[in-house]
Amino acid sequence: MQSFTRRIGVVLIVTLVACQSDKSVSVIDPPSIADGPLGSALAVILPSPPAGSVTSIVVGDSVQLASKLSTKHGRSISWSSSNATVMRVNTKGLAVAAAVGSAVITASNANGTEQWTFDVGQRIASITVTPNPVNVLVGATVSLTVTLRASDGTVITGRPIAYQSLNTALATASTAGVVSGVNAGNTSVVVTAGATNNIVTATIPVTVSTTSPPDTGGLGLNAALTRALFPADNAWNTPIDTAAVDPNSAAIITNIGLTTSLHPDFGASFNGGPFGIPYVVVAGTQARVNVTFDFADESDPGPYPIPPNPPIEPGGDAHVLVVDRDAWKLYELYNAQSLADGTWHAGSGAIFDLSSNTLRPAGWTSADAAGLPILPGLVRFDEVNAGVIAHALRFTVSRTRKAYVFPARHWASTDTSSLRPPMGMRVRLKAGVDISGYPASAQVILRALKKYGMMVADNGSNWFLSGTADARWNDTEMNTLKALHGSDFEVVRMTGVVTP
Repeated sequence: MQSFTRRIGVVLIVTLVACQSDKSVSVIDPPSIADGPLGSALAVILPSPPAGSVTSIVVGDSVQLASKLSTKHGRSISWSSSNATVMRVNTKGLAVAAAVGSAVITASNANGTEQWTFDVGQRIASITVTPNPVNVLVGATVSLTVTLRASDGTVITGRPIAYQSLNTALATASTAGVVSGVNAGNTSVVVTAGATNNIVTATIPVTVSTTSPPDTGGLGLNAALTRALFPADNAWNTPIDTAAVDPNSAAIITNIGLTTSLHPDFGASFNGGPFGIPYVVVAGTQARVNVTFDFADESDPGPYPIPPNPPIEPGGDAHVLVVDRDAWKLYELYNAQSLADGTWHAGSGAIFDLSSNTLRPAGWTSADAAGLPILPGLVRFDEVNAGVIAHALRFTVSRTRKAYVFPARHWASTDTSSLRPPMGMRVRLKAGVDISGYPASAQVILRALKKYGMMVADNGSNWFLSGTADARWNDTEMNTLKALHGSDFEVVRMTGVVTP
């Protein structure tokens, strides 16, 4: 069959602009056409592709098909659809895309038959771009994440997306949506998505500065974070959906557990309250306290900005995670406990500059066995609620290898088998796994697992996915993730594995 590039015959376009103080979003979509064919309002009338072709269109499009069958001697053409729910066609060969799916339109008479195949996709109703607005330093980068949705809220994928900076002397935008700061000033990036007959745009304000802008997010327990943790090119924020599969993937996945379910190790209610790993956001003025450590030789000495009565992870690990919103630093403690004199004691502790890609020293632990930060790998309510997780997640396995791979810095095992997962190993949800039947909240997580994957961060139960302890979770929706199994994942190719 031939492929067909659509050419628009008649297009009526109206631009709907939703203006807010910090963004402009447009949907370029034609209005209804009065007296449309088959009693339906049409968005676009397309000319006929050649018979035998496969054409992609969207719901609301119509196509005026042209048959080359001879109609001499009263041989009229009969038109039919293989799936009238998806594509309807009238007696004049005018076909309407009515629903998502595939259909074959057939023209026939005594002289023969001709057929056209149509793949109908959803019409884009909205576009969301994060972050919005963008704050970027000169010489730094910020990655934009674009989410397209249909009118029913369903996420649409596979549509072309283009990025254009309105002032490249201040900021540039790559074809992958990476905004780079060039010189201090204010400009905008226009994001355009979709095909000619269904285009959506968003204009994103960009501020390029020479000093880090303050975070304007809230304070307190599990507060929303309005800036990305670490730079855009940090390993946590790097997509791996197109990376090669590791040669030992099948064996490693088998050792972790092919039939073992993915387990969301977080939620709203267990043993009387939320479970998972909470965090707290404090201002730069938060008083610092001294902390002593069991593993002082691999811990950052502090002091740490621990507020009174901070949230502590329930259970044996007793993690304390604190974000200094103004200094944009992350403080993490393992096995933390407050002492009567107002100081704290912990097994280990680590401080991370969230504006830097600096790693722990080689061989050092952190508040996590892998020497990684914990917070960047958590499933957070604010991100799921916003509809986008643009970073890798963290999970545990019961038996790791005595090795680690970037960005991890520490091992916690005596097993040297190359078929065991080293700390920092990343797996991803296979591209072919159908996630359409999951609740919208779960789909946010599953899309992140496909695009960014999850890293082995600690020893624990197999396939336990970490998230925040938050009373706002819908446990029923999160538990749908348990329908996935180890066999649904694959190991991303590892290079530079550090061994004894």
